[in-house]
Amino acid sequence: MSKLIQKLNLTLLILSFITLANCDQNNSNDKNLHPEVIIETELGNIVVEIDLQHAPVTAANFLKYIDEKRYKKASFYRTVRMDNQPDNDIKIQVIQGGLGFDESSLTLEPIVHETTKTTGLLHKDGTISMARNKPGSASSEFFICIGDQPELDFNGKRNPDGQGFAAFGHVIDGMDVVREIQKQPDNAQMLKSAVQIIDVRRL
Repeated sequence: MSKLIQKLNLTLLILSFITLANCDQNNSNDKNLHPEVIIETELGNIVVEIDLQHAPVTAANFLKYIDEKRYKKASFYRTVRMDNQPDNDIKIQVIQGGLGFDESSLTLEPIVHETTKTTGLLHKDGTISMARNKPGSASSEFFICIGDQPELDFNGKRNPDGQGFAAFGHVIDGMDVVREIQKQPDNAQMLKSAVQIIDVRRL
């Protein structure tokens, strides 16, 4: 009887090791597909989970900027609120950041446009997405949504081409900082004093 108990205990021990190994592998895979990055600003930190699984092109582009330290001179420079877009019938609420509108040697080539129809990542409160002009022109500039913004999704009306914008992750900590940046004084949506990004790195 004792030998049977010993065998059962050994079997349970082996199963426990297998379960732990599978959990570690799943956690590793999850971190690889959903890495977290921290955006340190002079007003506080924003932590973002990047979705390589559903938006591989857009997410990889953002991570390349981070890994190659291309955002070392970046800032949040634009705020869009309900009260500062009088000429837009379709209103949104976002803050925009990146290297800015001037040409920079740190800017990479534009990437293919991944629509929300393709990725399934919608513009919800805290979504991070790429700013662009025509589809396929996004490179370094990004924005974060304040509140749900369905008009930025595929077939949304904010952009006349109907292709929407390319979401690639979401804020998991620091939306209070995002809202604080949105409240900063502006002139026609451009912040009078850009909020400097001190560092952007993977966690």
